[in-house]
Amino acid sequence: MTGSASTGKANSPVMFLKAVAACRCPSCGKGRLFQGLLTVRPVCEVCGLELAKHDAGDGPAVFAIFVLGALFVGLAVWVEFRFEPPLWVHLVVWPLLILHATVGAMRPAKAALIALEYRNRTGGFGSGSPRA
Repeated sequence: MTGSASTGKANSPVMFLKAVAACRCPSCGKGRLFQGLLTVRPVCEVCGLELAKHDAGDGPAVFAIFVLGALFVGLAVWVEFRFEPPLWVHLVVWPLLILHATVGAMRPAKAALIALEYRNRTGGFGSGSPRA
């Protein structure tokens, strides 16, 4: 089985969002997408979709850099002017928060890009017309 779902349910926005939020297979929504922290499984354990074909590239990292970077710079400036903490507080607090937020954002961002590649049949998931 190649994992190409033929039902309309697999393409619904709710199915897409559930698969992304839970980091599940973009085809069946049941199989786990990752083995380990950010390593994509070669094949879906439920439907057999070849997940190794994906090409998320640097998209999740760019998302983390731009969105989280802007957010945390704004927060750091606000904390500095509002509370005026000593420098060591900034050196302890911000790297820990940024590290956890970045890792937390990378999994769903990578899952979203893989799901979009599958949905639109790009990145090695096949050719032809995009799914409706």
